[in-house]
Amino acid sequence: MTPVIMYSCRASDKLRNTLAVATAAITFILTLSLYRFVVGGGEIQLTLFEVLPNLEISMRLDLLSFCLAALASFIWLLCTIYSIDYMAKEHACGRYYPVLIFTLGSCQGIFFAGDLFSLFVFFELMSLIAYILVIHEETEEALKAGYKYLVMTIIGGLALFFGMIIVFELGGTVSLGVGVILHETSLLALLAFICFLIGFGMKAGMFPLHVWLPDAHPVAPSPASALLSGVMLKTGAYGLIRVIFHVFSPEMLQAAGWNNILAVLAVITILLGSAVALTQTDIKRRLAYSSISQLGYVLLGLSILNNNAITGAVFHIFSHAFMKSILFLAAGAIIWKTGLRVIADLKGIGRQMPVTMGCFSVAALAMIGIPPLNGFLSKWTLAMGALDAQMPLYVLVLLVSSLLNALYYLPIVIPAFFEMPGDNNHDHHDDHELEFNVQEATPRMLTVMIILALFTFIFGLTPNNIAFSLARATAEFLLLGGAF
Repeated sequence: MTPVIMYSCRASDKLRNTLAVATAAITFILTLSLYRFVVGGGEIQLTLFEVLPNLEISMRLDLLSFCLAALASFIWLLCTIYSIDYMAKEHACGRYYPVLIFTLGSCQGIFFAGDLFSLFVFFELMSLIAYILVIHEETEEALKAGYKYLVMTIIGGLALFFGMIIVFELGGTVSLGVGVILHETSLLALLAFICFLIGFGMKAGMFPLHVWLPDAHPVAPSPASALLSGVMLKTGAYGLIRVIFHVFSPEMLQAAGWNNILAVLAVITILLGSAVALTQTDIKRRLAYSSISQLGYVLLGLSILNNNAITGAVFHIFSHAFMKSILFLAAGAIIWKTGLRVIADLKGIGRQMPVTMGCFSVAALAMIGIPPLNGFLSKWTLAMGALDAQMPLYVLVLLVSSLLNALYYLPIVIPAFFEMPGDNNHDHHDDHELEFNVQEATPRMLTVMIILALFTFIFGLTPNNIAFSLARATAEFLLLGGAF
């Protein structure tokens, strides 16, 4: 209803913006109010209405859905606040804000879905509505990226639908509240697993289904890029978690060796994303390839299927949401102020925009995995999970990936603070213009970035922080068969 009201009140920008922020804030507060219930071990499975016999629209509240919904609504609130200044000079804001809030509602629907059919419906809604965010600029590049995104979304949606039909045929239900649906391996069950890998893996940017992501993220407005990477990619990971623990079971997947399919794809995703990020000269494209690599960590944790690995995967969902949101918002602030996107042109920008680049640097160092930031904690826990499973090769993959992260983030951070505009550059006129005319981003934009950077510090400095405790509790909940 709120998006409709917002679209109707186009006459007043202030009213529309206030309504967008208020809706995101209320969503976050209401989600947070569920904390006491789920931490006490509470679960709710609620059928809203039946579509066909054994096929219904239902909602489910448990520890996993709470964690993801709270994270999504918090990041959404901050990005909506950031949007107010960032989008002030942009066109089609009357369309942007309603779509932003509608997408938030779809994401919350995904996280609170009580069965595969509801999950599929909200997943498709989110994917199709997010297309409007991808093509917001309406440039030729944006429309091309949007077309590729739409084609991949349709392929992913069809794969999910096919997987869901197989599960319904084999198990007689698609409810996530009945324990494990499938108990025996078969060719059809394997086909369903591959369909879910395609559908959810596409949204999570998994190799080789990642092709839409490097084009879509750079062309979207920066707050939308932050949400695409920080939150919407996680819906794919969330879908895979539900499939692994509620449709199949970790024991079944390991006995059949199907988790190895995910492990191989995860390792390729991690290394390929990092390697290709090295070659990118546009800052937002580099961040987009980095997102592909980082989601590979989550997929790797899900393929190892022990306590530490699942804890690391869930905590990395938290970590990455904060780190990547800062990076996209800081990059957006730089582009918004200077119009510069090419990394080589950003020398000395840290002297002009110290707070913005300071926040960017914190997130970049966290991405590399430097202690005591949160990226180190998630990589450490994943590494422990790999060693628990006697898979030291995965630890090597994590170390190589961290080295590659350093190789593509430090050439942005170090020249920003320690080189002057014009170093090794012949176009002195533009550089002096940059040197004297750039000011910091607006206080509202800076506040959002500082809050995210502080959480990146807090989550790393205190290993027993609330996000890590929730990740640990969620892993135990899932491995103990968290269902009725």
